Amino acid sequence: MINVTKTYLPPFDEYAKILKRAWDKAWITNNGELVIELEQKLKEYLSVEHLLFCSNGTVALQMALKALNITKEVITTPFSYVATTNSILWENCNPVFVDIRHDDYCIDADKIEASVTENTQGILATHVYGFPCNVDKIGELADKYNLKVIYDGAHAFGCNYKGRSLLSFGDISTCSFHATKIFHTVEGGAVISNSKELLNKLYLYRSFGHLGDDYYSIGINGKNSELHAAMGLCILPKLSGIIGNRKHLFETYNHLLDFRKMSRPFSKEDFTYNYSYYPVLFETEEVLIKVRSALANENINTRRYFYPSLNTLPFLNYQDCEISESISKRVLSLPLYESLTRMEVEKICNIILNELRSFQIIQ
Repeated sequence: MINVTKTYLPPFDEYAKILKRAWDKAWITNNGELVIELEQKLKEYLSVEHLLFCSNGTVALQMALKALNITKEVITTPFSYVATTNSILWENCNPVFVDIRHDDYCIDADKIEASVTENTQGILATHVYGFPCNVDKIGELADKYNLKVIYDGAHAFGCNYKGRSLLSFGDISTCSFHATKIFHTVEGGAVISNSKELLNKLYLYRSFGHLGDDYYSIGINGKNSELHAAMGLCILPKLSGIIGNRKHLFETYNHLLDFRKMSRPFSKEDFTYNYSYYPVLFETEEVLIKVRSALANENINTRRYFYPSLNTLPFLNYQDCEISESISKRVLSLPLYESLTRMEVEKICNIILNELRSFQIIQ
């Protein structure tokens, strides 16, 4: 079986050695020394000033919306994982969808201004597959209309734009450290901000709004444990090798696939990628279904990621986003993980190319 992704697990002895530090103290939650150490090392790795380790990436988004006092309309992307939209709804805000770009599948910053109303309070945009949104234009619009900016950077760990971590942009950026991500803590996430004031607010939100017996604000349980932090501390030093292996596989796909019959998203200059996903876009949904079925017959799992376009969710009022709807029906994420072999990538590519050839003959 070749899965679309596979969790990277370090040698168990290495994990156990780090975990034993918490075990010996019998301090496994509530901001233990491993959590504090991980936060510091993540700040150093990402070159960001303020970062809090959280229980997951969705809670991080909810905390971000709350900390920025966003209660009305949020301009957002229809092409993302459902958690992006659900966090807006969970905070009783209204998502306003703006369509995406053809090249990188991120929100089209040139279309945002037309959707700004007197009720617009923020922009929540996703760095899709780790490719950067147009952070420069979004920043200009935020300044012009006094809007708050949150970036969902679930895919963006290790990505840099103009020499800066992609997670350093916006009022708040969030990240997911779920087990399927390049850097993971089994379950987990982070909130990142350049504002110390915001960080202090988020720090309280993460721990029910109190410090000891002193209560300052509302809050939620957004903390994470020493067990999860130990995994992060074990994986972080290995990240360069993990990304290097993924880059090699990514380039193998690029070399073997025929892009006269499909395409893939690409990004701008001044950008360093983390090779988090390998999505391909087929000409029609019919072709996608045919290719996906052929791969499944060989025990190769793929994922329609992202599907469906979030503006079409059945519990929302429909808002037209033609490009996102089209791409979401035709995009397929191929297997990509650190231990995938070149031989397996070759097998995947051969199946895809054979199906595309047979489809052309039938047509």
